[in-house]
Amino acid sequence: MNIEFYIAKRYLFSKKKHNAINIISAISVCGVALATLAMVCTLSVFNGFHEMVEGLFTAFDPQLRITTSQGKVFSPDDPRIQQVISMSEVELSMQTIEENAMAQYKDEQLMVVIKGVEDNFELLTNFDDILYGSQRFLLHEEGVEYGILGMGVASTLGTGLQFVDALPIIAPKHNVKVNIANPSAAFAKDYLHSPGSVFLVNQEKYDTRYILTSLTFARKLFGYRNEVSAIELKLHAKANESKVQSRMKEILGIDFKVQNRYEQQADVFNIMEIEKFISYLFLTFILIIATFNVIGSLSMLIVDKREDVQTLRNLGASNRLIERIFMLEGWLIAAFGALIGIVIGIVLCLIQHHFGIISLGNNFIVDAYPVSVNFTDILLIFITVLVVGFLSVIYPVKYMSKRLMQRL
Repeated sequence: MNIEFYIAKRYLFSKKKHNAINIISAISVCGVALATLAMVCTLSVFNGFHEMVEGLFTAFDPQLRITTSQGKVFSPDDPRIQQVISMSEVELSMQTIEENAMAQYKDEQLMVVIKGVEDNFELLTNFDDILYGSQRFLLHEEGVEYGILGMGVASTLGTGLQFVDALPIIAPKHNVKVNIANPSAAFAKDYLHSPGSVFLVNQEKYDTRYILTSLTFARKLFGYRNEVSAIELKLHAKANESKVQSRMKEILGIDFKVQNRYEQQADVFNIMEIEKFISYLFLTFILIIATFNVIGSLSMLIVDKREDVQTLRNLGASNRLIERIFMLEGWLIAAFGALIGIVIGIVLCLIQHHFGIISLGNNFIVDAYPVSVNFTDILLIFITVLVVGFLSVIYPVKYMSKRLMQRL
């Protein structure tokens, strides 16, 4: 065993001459452990919220989405699009149209996003999981076009779960200038009926703006023939999403974008990652403050072990070896505190995950704080504690050891 490590380990657990040093050493370990525990719990909560939001979007967003890099719409008959759709990894593909329009119900008006989809939309996503009311996924019947409203849209317009009167949808005609003498001629108007269902994603972006309807209705309303806003794809379960996405980008080139669920919601997930990183920085700063106790503990230990240092020097130990002993001592305090903090933090996270002890209240999507322990985060925290602990003791140990050597 390395002699420096062996002596440092003995110093960590052995009883000191002055009881105050034992107390300060224990406080040092507890300080590092508490800072580490806070990092584990905080980052795990961010992971929990990240997974929760990801699960909400999964019910509405496709696994992969192809859109044009320029303009709003494109032709699905493009040979490159057809080549992508025919890939063996693609289980299901669907054409969609998304455009802004105005919905009017009695005296209420609201700017909405009309999303026209094909009948297999419920197979593309987990849309059935977010349907309320009659829970029927129905877009059209003979001579009747249906619209499935977001819960927020239904609430704002006052339609309820099922509206009796037809819902007028008004949209500007493409390439038609507004004639002041007859402004209504520049707008298209059509009607949607209620299938008795609304959807709730628990995301304001969708719930308060989107109306889901048939692709035929959307094309007719906005004046398109076979154009689409996007091609939405679902891959086979065994397909490697990242590899398939890369291949699609190579085939489609710069004229098209291929986005996974994270990229489709880049703003939301980027904000969450930034918040998580800022929290990590603040907690690292708290950890740095906690390591001041380690410095104090080492300073007193160096004075306490003056006779041992003299014995080591008489046995031929160099000043460098003695410095390494005390630096390892500081590192062991940090590592020991980190291990205690990580273990307690993981246990607390598991308790919260299974029993939901800390509640969020009744006005949230979930009852308790969601947590998810990530091995990468645990490794990052452990390395951070070791690095901060080691860097914090380099100068104090060198300074105190030098002064001690001069006196001996």
